[in-house]
Amino acid sequence: MSRVPLLHIAPSKTDTERLLVISPELADVLSTIISRVRDANGAVPLVVSYDNHERVWNPPMPLLFQRHIGVENRPIPTAGIRDMLNDALARTGLTDATSRPLTFSPHDFRRLFITDAIMNGMPPHIAQLVVGHGDINTTMGYKAVYPEEVINGHRAFIARRRTTRPSEEYRTPTDEEWEEFLGHFERRRVALGDCGRAYGTGCVHEHSCLRCSLLRPDPAQRERIVQIRDNLLDRIAEAEREGWHGEVEGLKVSLAGAEQKLAQVDSRSSRAAAVHLGLPTFRDVAGRTVTAGERPRA
Repeated sequence: MSRVPLLHIAPSKTDTERLLVISPELADVLSTIISRVRDANGAVPLVVSYDNHERVWNPPMPLLFQRHIGVENRPIPTAGIRDMLNDALARTGLTDATSRPLTFSPHDFRRLFITDAIMNGMPPHIAQLVVGHGDINTTMGYKAVYPEEVINGHRAFIARRRTTRPSEEYRTPTDEEWEEFLGHFERRRVALGDCGRAYGTGCVHEHSCLRCSLLRPDPAQRERIVQIRDNLLDRIAEAEREGWHGEVEGLKVSLAGAEQKLAQVDSRSSRAAAVHLGLPTFRDVAGRTVTAGERPRA
């Protein structure tokens, strides 16, 4: 009969008890710690610890991280565990990217455990229950994402996508198809600029480019757009004078489109304008002003 070692975790995080299946390596470490802290009767001594978060004294418990001081056993505080951990790291000589000694906290090992577990196939919702998170997004935040994992995941996604799509979509296009593709972009050129509609789609605005949000106006056609706007103003005034109220409504939509295109042209022109900063100057040792590129005088 085989035995499965389980680690019982006292209520924390979500105030629920948890049972975690531990690996043989972790079981060996725990058994070593237990053998070191056992008393003469073979039991782990009960010690009283202080909960810094709840600000209360806990009842006596068989804590693994304890030490013998004087005639009694006392728990090793969190700060002491951090000091021992960093001291062990310093002895290894390992450094980070800035050549500084590595520093770990006990909480870092939770992240390492979750990262290793999920990358080796553990479902995220199972990992969530193991660490006691109420939200799975918190668990995924623990999981480190490496560039190699991202690249491999993207390649796998592309491979799955290609298997589900028709194979004829990946064939080499014919000369006629290629000419049709290039002709699409040539036909997108209009008087006021360029049409941004996607390949294989027709004009849904019945070639009313001034009203279309896909039109990218050409700054060189600004005067033409101004003329169209002024003409629309005159036509609106005429329609209002003659009582053509239906005509007024349509003309105002075109007028709003013309003003929007003018605003886009002016915005692009202001961003593209270059500012001449001139040549920098500085003073030589004698206090004379010298322009960059000029040879200083003795």
